[in-house]
Amino acid sequence: MNARSLLQSFAFLAAGLLLLGCEKKFDPASGVPGSPRVIDQSDSARVTVDHPEQFPLVAAQRIEIPDELSVTGSVNPDISREIPVISLASGRIVDIRTRLDDNVKKGDLLLKVQSPDITNAFDAYLKASNDELLAKKTLDRTKDLYDHGAVPLSTLEQAQDAEDDAKADLTASEQQLDTLGVKKDHPSSIVNVYAPISGVIVAQNVTNAAAAGVTYSGSATAFTIADLSVVWILCDVYENDLPKLHLGQSARIRLNAYPDRVLTGTVSDIGPVLDPTLRTAKVRIQVSNPGNLLRLGMFVTATLESRTRQVHALVPASAILHLHDRDWVFVPADHTLFQRIQVSTGDMLSGGRQVILNGILPGQEVVSNVLALEATLEAQ
Repeated sequence: MNARSLLQSFAFLAAGLLLLGCEKKFDPASGVPGSPRVIDQSDSARVTVDHPEQFPLVAAQRIEIPDELSVTGSVNPDISREIPVISLASGRIVDIRTRLDDNVKKGDLLLKVQSPDITNAFDAYLKASNDELLAKKTLDRTKDLYDHGAVPLSTLEQAQDAEDDAKADLTASEQQLDTLGVKKDHPSSIVNVYAPISGVIVAQNVTNAAAAGVTYSGSATAFTIADLSVVWILCDVYENDLPKLHLGQSARIRLNAYPDRVLTGTVSDIGPVLDPTLRTAKVRIQVSNPGNLLRLGMFVTATLESRTRQVHALVPASAILHLHDRDWVFVPADHTLFQRIQVSTGDMLSGGRQVILNGILPGQEVVSNVLALEATLEAQ
C-alpha cells in the first residue's frame, strides 16, 4: 500500500467514526422522535426527521365560503344625528354649564346668555298688549253705539278691524318671547339655552363672556351635540372591488382596541365619485354603537361578504404554526422531509378547524400537529 492509499484509508475511517459519534438512536418505547434538522432556505424552512411516522398527516378538507373583502375605515358621526346648539337671542354669555366631550341629556341647561333682544321683545309685547286692550274697549263702545243707532256700520267695522290687528300684533309679540325662551309673566334679560337632544358634545365654539347669537361677531353655533348611538364607518374601497358590494350588505366590524368584540353593520351608501388619485370610492357602513364603544376617529377593519362563493382549504387548528406574526403549515416534501409553507388563515370553525384562505389547496396533506416541529424551530 502506497502513501496515498494509506491517507485515503485514514480519511474514510475518520469520517465513519465521526458519523457514529454524531448519530442519535431512536428508542421506540419512548415515543420521542429523533431530533429533526432544520435547513433554512430564504423564506422557507425544511425539517428532516429520522422517523416521519411520529408526525401524522391529514388531508385538508374542502369548504365553500362567501368571498370576503376586508377594508380599513374610521369611525365618524352620523351627520343626521348631529345637532347644532344655537342661541336665538344675541348677547353675552354669562354662564357655561358644560364643556367639550361631556355627555348631556335632552333638556339639560348648557349656557346662559344676557341679551338686549329680550328687552326689545318684552317692550314690543307690552305695547302690543296695551294696544290690544285699548282696541277691545273701543270695539265694545262702538258696538254699544251701533246698537243704539248712534254710529253707522262702517264705524263698527273699522273698530273690529283695529281689534283684530291689535290681537295679531299681541300674538306675534308673545311668540317672539317664546322663541327667545322668555316667559311673558316672568321677564328676564337672561336667556337659558338647553340641549335639544341627548348625546355627546363634539364641538364647542364659545367660552365665558364670549358673544353668542347671530347678530354679533361671535359664533352662531355655541355647541354641536352628536347622538353616537349609531355611527358611520367610512371606508375607501378600490374600484376593482366595488362589484362585490351592494346596498344593505352586512359587514363585520373589528376594533384594534377591542379585538374580542365584533359588531355588525350595514352598507348604507356607496360613493358615486372615485378619488382620482387613489382610484377608491367612499363606502359608508352604518353601525349601532352600544355603550359608545366606538369612539370618533377610531380605526376599524370591516369585513364584507360578497354574493359569490370561493373554495378554500380547511385544516385542524393544531396544524397551524404561529411564528413571527405569520401562519405556517408543514407539508411532506419527501419521505423524511417536511416543507414549511406560509398560509393566510380565515375564520375559526367548530371542532377546532380553521379556514386557510391561500397557501395550500383542498386535499393537500399537512402535518396534523406541529407542536414537536414548533419546539424544534424555536430551539434553533
